[in-house]
Amino acid sequence: MQHPTPGETNLSVLLRSANPILQEGKYVFCTLPDLAGVDQENLIGYFREKEGITVILAQNAADALSLPYAFIAAWITLTVHSSLAAVGLTAAFSTALAKAQVSCNVIAAYYHDHIFVPYEDRDIAMEVLSSLADF
Repeated sequence: MQHPTPGETNLSVLLRSANPILQEGKYVFCTLPDLAGVDQENLIGYFREKEGITVILAQNAADALSLPYAFIAAWITLTVHSSLAAVGLTAAFSTALAKAQVSCNVIAAYYHDHIFVPYEDRDIAMEVLSSLADF
């Protein structure tokens, strides 16, 4: 079985190549006891915790299912293929966002990092993330 390439590990290359893309729409995090009644096609992602299953989905999908949520987010993808073993990328962008008073929730997937920021802070987050290429 052939495995895909593991991605970039050099922090300076990662920062120069981050190329953040703002996904369209509004996204929410919800918690459920199980995935019954949820079409997995609607899920951006999910994580099983002992207290329940956290799901990430478009706000309109959550509304259609009458799922409660407390945080409406914008979804930003760093398009550089970062390695899961890369050191410092999450720290670099989360520190830069913190300095701009923007909270972030991060999902590191196999190919890319996905950052969920408060929807109202999406423009400043994009500016901050885009400026990382200058370092």
